[in-house]
Amino acid sequence: MYFSTIEEAIEDIKAGKMIIVVDDEDRENEGDLTIAAEKVTPEAINFMARHGRGLICLSMTGERLDELQVPLMVNDNSSTYGTAFCVSIEARHKVSTGISAADRAHTILTALDPNTRSHDLVRPGHVFPLRARKGGVLIRAGQTEAAVDLARIAKLKPAGVICEVMNDDGTMARVQELHEFAKKHGLRMITVADLIKYRLRTEFFVHLVAEADLPTSFGPFRMMAFECEIDNETHVALVYGKIDPEKPVLVRVHSHCLTGDVLSSVQCQCRVQMEKSMELIAREGSGVLLYMHQTGRGFELQKGDRCNRIAYHGMKEIDGEAYSMKRAQRDYGTGAQILLRLNLKTIRILTNHPRKIVALEGYGIRVIEQIPIEIPDPVANARSS
Repeated sequence: MYFSTIEEAIEDIKAGKMIIVVDDEDRENEGDLTIAAEKVTPEAINFMARHGRGLICLSMTGERLDELQVPLMVNDNSSTYGTAFCVSIEARHKVSTGISAADRAHTILTALDPNTRSHDLVRPGHVFPLRARKGGVLIRAGQTEAAVDLARIAKLKPAGVICEVMNDDGTMARVQELHEFAKKHGLRMITVADLIKYRLRTEFFVHLVAEADLPTSFGPFRMMAFECEIDNETHVALVYGKIDPEKPVLVRVHSHCLTGDVLSSVQCQCRVQMEKSMELIAREGSGVLLYMHQTGRGFELQKGDRCNRIAYHGMKEIDGEAYSMKRAQRDYGTGAQILLRLNLKTIRILTNHPRKIVALEGYGIRVIEQIPIEIPDPVANARSS
């Protein structure tokens, strides 16, 4: 399956061309026709309506929608994917029925015009604004945010027009069908997953905010706190010894787990892995342990209609669900940025999961060796003791 690079897609967006955006390379994913909003034309709207057949929407930043006083369609969004639909709009002037391709293109351009004020739009209308989350695809990996991110990266106004692609029989086009559609119409196709990787690779958003010496039972570490401006979470780098950036450095990327790291839960191996890693780094004489904070991981109060309970890492209902692949991808990118801030580009990684190697290498970190962390099964030990 052929996907274009994000760089190629950005050039097309900049040139006013349309592209197709899908979540990732999974064959079951759906796709959206996407164009920069300021480049929209009646012909583009007509193409979306005729060939895309889905709902034509205008993705915009929350700041701009607030300026135009365009509220969310509902306060309590219960849709499956949390798509932030706003009250539909229409240009007050120079439109007829509002539904024609020309009228919708005019409404979109009117909404983008910096001179437009709230009274220049009527509500409801035939254009459906979508409110993109601040932080874009790094916060919500959706087509709404992808359209805004692509326009912004292309140095255009941060807004895009999107439309789902449907088959002739009315079913949603999947990746294979989208590939054929793209080939037929000469369109590039990209994934949100690749856009996330691109942003993590090209934008720096971690900053050193504090540091201090940390004496431990394994020896003295230098504790350095990095704040991520995307989600305002703070991650810690524990640096042992003198780091030589010219040599491969021993590194462990550890995801925080309250019940395991702090409360010594036997449902997971988190604390044992962390302590073993610190021991191995100290024995090496130098190295780094990245302690990646994750809100909700290891301890999550779940509230629902039927019950209130505390869920924790290690339970079947949580393990592998709360810690989604998209969140994991963002954490790898954040971790890679911290390593680059520490001037580390070549590492030996302590991990039992080869996927971490591929993930880090995608962000410019060269991994020359994987060192497994050999530890006993805590659950088996607890049962036998």
